Amino acid sequence: MVRIPDSDHFVVKLGGSLMEHAPRLIDILVRSGRNITIVPGGGCFADSVREMELDDDSSHWMAILAMEQYGCYLHSLGLAVQDELVRGTGVCVLLPYSCLREDDPLPHSWDVTSDTIAAWAAGRMGSPLILLKSTEGLSAGGRTLDIVSSPGSYPECDPCLVPYVLENGIHTTVINANDGITAERFFRGEEVAGTVIIRSV
Repeated sequence: MVRIPDSDHFVVKLGGSLMEHAPRLIDILVRSGRNITIVPGGGCFADSVREMELDDDSSHWMAILAMEQYGCYLHSLGLAVQDELVRGTGVCVLLPYSCLREDDPLPHSWDVTSDTIAAWAAGRMGSPLILLKSTEGLSAGGRTLDIVSSPGSYPECDPCLVPYVLENGIHTTVINANDGITAERFFRGEEVAGTVIIRSV
């Protein structure tokens, strides 16, 4: 079980698999009254890049542009957009291409997806990361884990995510947002099923 950490700002990765649920999830985030920067997933837009089987550099930047396409869709639902890593008030969407081009901090590989890009943004902004996914959390051996404190193979996220957040001390929570109910309870401050990724003390 997990609970939202104490913070005045959060980075929320909204997975591409949740696109059909986006209007409801956006409503939940806005009604929570919390300050949130959404990092969009790549979804079907990134899938089309994968299918092209291009070189790593081209795939990397095109996949980030795919995130921006999803971000533009979220903008169409009434959210403001930004292209800088600054904390705002209310709920807004980060279009990450410009700041990633300027910094270029991550490997150009499909081992890095919007999961790790969201972690990078959270680290730069000094905010906890919330990953909204279509799964209960991270799993190993067919069992959902309450806490992840060491690198390993977790099929629900990209291979770079867990090592990155552990190395950089980014408090990360993974919850299921498919039904909307879990997310709504979580952002109200209630305890829900999920996984926390955090370094061992």
